[in-house]
Amino acid sequence: FYIVGTDTNTFHLACTDADASYVIPRCDEPGYEEALLKIIAIERVSLVHPQPDPEVGWLSENRDSFPGLLSLPEHADVVACQDKMHSNRLMAAADVPVPKSIRAHAHLDFQDAVDSLMGRSGKVWVRAIRGAGSKAALPVTTGDQAFHWIRYWCANKGLSTTDFMLSAFLPGAEFAFQSLWNDGELLTSMARERTEYLMGNLMPSGQSSSPSVARTVHRDDVNEIASKAIQAISPRPHGVYCVDLKEDDRGVPSVTEINCGRFFTTSNFFAAAGSNMPYNYVRLAFGDRVDELPRYNACEPELYWVRGVDRKPHLFKGAPWIQRRAA
Repeated sequence: FYIVGTDTNTFHLACTDADASYVIPRCDEPGYEEALLKIIAIERVSLVHPQPDPEVGWLSENRDSFPGLLSLPEHADVVACQDKMHSNRLMAAADVPVPKSIRAHAHLDFQDAVDSLMGRSGKVWVRAIRGAGSKAALPVTTGDQAFHWIRYWCANKGLSTTDFMLSAFLPGAEFAFQSLWNDGELLTSMARERTEYLMGNLMPSGQSSSPSVARTVHRDDVNEIASKAIQAISPRPHGVYCVDLKEDDRGVPSVTEINCGRFFTTSNFFAAAGSNMPYNYVRLAFGDRVDELPRYNACEPELYWVRGVDRKPHLFKGAPWIQRRAA
């Protein structure tokens, strides 16, 4: 393929592997649509794939301006997935395991909310309803902590109280399920466990949602719950759907969010492990037959993907470095 990349920051294009690259405005700034259409014409682009959530949302809403160039889920799916509180309610109504959640508002009694959500972990999870990378996320133990955390973000980051939700804290292992669908049919999928986070030790929440260490897993419960969650959002899923899950205090994977229309940031992990979903997504968008792929467990288990800010990612079978520990 001939790849054309865009970014809002010229420095981010310095290390790109794209064949051509362009700096463009943010999708919420004037000139974005004009710039994108100009690049499409110059480079004779056949497919536009948005990766950041704001661009997924903007292009989905304005898809009529890009006829035949997008391979996105239905706009209703995108809207639902980009509101974590709304998707939580949709999944709960379909009996998908999700953390009990409450939307914050100006008249909320935060201590009552925290008390009602508090489990055996002794914590409650506060998070922004929209955004990636554990945006504005914090585990709290009191209503005052939740109130003042939200107040800080409202005063300094331009958010409002209703941009937040409080959820039961999930203390167990965290999983990421990436899948590719075609007109309601699951074509292929794979799950991984996030075992360590990039800069997680520096985050107030202890995690960043971007793993520095991840491993492939074969878990029937993760596969089944993630698939059911997607179908609770969409009666006919199409394109890319990525599901985040975390075990509750009983060990049951609960869905915390679904991102549709774009891949996980570590999709190259699965590609290196033998399941190149971005490649098959492009083939599907171009009308090629994409079949005979494993619906679940597309890669072997116990493959580790280890990466860092200043080193190349590496794929390992098992964890051979454990044997190198000093006595």
